[in-house]
Amino acid sequence: MSEEQPRRVRVTAPRRDAGAASEPPSGRADRREPDDVQGVYVRSLIRSQLRLALTVAAGFIVATVLFVIAIALVPDLDRTLVVGVPVSWLLLGFGVYPLAITVGVLYLRAASRNEARYRALSEDS
Repeated sequence: MSEEQPRRVRVTAPRRDAGAASEPPSGRADRREPDDVQGVYVRSLIRSQLRLALTVAAGFIVATVLFVIAIALVPDLDRTLVVGVPVSWLLLGFGVYPLAITVGVLYLRAASRNEARYRALSEDS
């Protein structure tokens, strides 16, 4: 009693040039222009999200480097010990986390704002 295994089927995306030669289905001819507008909106959203990500990443790197430089410029932090560990190490180990969380929250709010603007634009058109 062996069960037959189903035949494997190759699933592929439709060819891009396949629909170009044929007539568009009824009712879709009107949608050609809004699709172009939607494409512009999507590209704009992608560009704004990329710009935001690069800005936030650069800002985080700069803030982290400034944090390390500030700790290096205050030599008393190396001499002060808390439970046998220099304060400078504690600041580097635990002080960067609030910075990372703050940057993450700010990024999330800005990205959500970008997407809300995109949704508002795409619903209007």
